[in-house]
Amino acid sequence: MKNLCIITARGGSKRIPRKNIKPFWGKPVIAYSIESAINSNLFDVVMVSTDDHEIATIAKEYGAEVPFLRSAENSNDYAGTTDVLLEVLEVYKEKGFVFDILCCLYPTAPFVTPEKLKEAYNMLGTDIDASFTMVQYSYPIQRSLKINSEGYVEMNFPQYRSSRSQDLEKIYHDAGQFYFIKIPTLLCEKTLWCKHTAQLILSDLEVQDLDTETDWKIAEIKYQREHPQLDNIQ
Repeated sequence: MKNLCIITARGGSKRIPRKNIKPFWGKPVIAYSIESAINSNLFDVVMVSTDDHEIATIAKEYGAEVPFLRSAENSNDYAGTTDVLLEVLEVYKEKGFVFDILCCLYPTAPFVTPEKLKEAYNMLGTDIDASFTMVQYSYPIQRSLKINSEGYVEMNFPQYRSSRSQDLEKIYHDAGQFYFIKIPTLLCEKTLWCKHTAQLILSDLEVQDLDTETDWKIAEIKYQREHPQLDNIQ
């Protein structure tokens, strides 16, 4: 089996400018994804798909390959992740390189470890075509609220008004870290969440969106909690 890791790192992040190479506890945040992928020893190639020369330079410094830059078509705000992955696979195919399994790893995933990558990879099998990370909603969404058109509070699911939290079904969301998928399945279904997808459940301490400056600060606090040696880093 030949395995490819694609780290998707577009240069035009809006909410946090230059987010993919923003320093996170002493090094560019993308470095954590690159190093975890390399140290997992799962991949024949760890590459970064980017349209940005600075990101490409930093990615190479930390050991990733950047054999080509992403096309303008797949570098705008409307290009989907699947489009980016299919473009990379097509370019590699044109160069004579064909892979069996792909891992799409996001560049802002400092909580990813080689061990987690291995655990998700090992889920793939005869009946499992893909796997990815999930985390449980911290509050039951069945008890979620909304503000109606008149400005008053309503329950989204009033049938659960009297339900105890512990009696409600657990509901999860994508942790936004990485996705493994068999490449024939990706080419056929054009999605990372195919019919036969397994899940790696993470705790809240292992997951944090990085969309705002507040998110970033929370992520640093969580990361420091698991890596107390960072107390010496200013």
